[in-house]
Amino acid sequence: MYIDLPFLLIYVSLSGLLLVHDLRTGLLPDKFTCPLLWGGLIYHQCCRPAQLSDALWGAVAGYGVFALFYWGYRLICRQEGLGFGDVKFLAALGAWHRWESLPLLVLLAAGMACCLTGISCVRYGKQVLKNPLPFGPYLAAAGFVIGLVSMILGG
Repeated sequence: MYIDLPFLLIYVSLSGLLLVHDLRTGLLPDKFTCPLLWGGLIYHQCCRPAQLSDALWGAVAGYGVFALFYWGYRLICRQEGLGFGDVKFLAALGAWHRWESLPLLVLLAAGMACCLTGISCVRYGKQVLKNPLPFGPYLAAAGFVIGLVSMILGG
């Protein structure tokens, strides 16, 4: 249990930095996403070696699925609908939470984004929809929720 604490601190710190940075700038820089990805893989190697392959596949699946969304939307609509930082952030979250958690994590993040955007539309009008929506904070929040539930359930 105690060996997990430094890794938990790394996870919370880097995810928190990504959340704040995306809210302020609309960017998720590699200087935070890459260490988060490697931290997740190293965590599983050191603390949960039996789950390392699931963590690796989580990173691959997270990157692959969001990269498909990124390129598919870009080819169809001729504009970005998702930043590539979000792709890397989901890969990092996949490394931490393993591939099994990714569908719920993405669904939770999208649900939070839709709810808060809907509330903003009601409160401020539809002009809110013209502004870019940073998705990183929703990914971070969903990652925190998934991680907390996993800790409570002992997974």
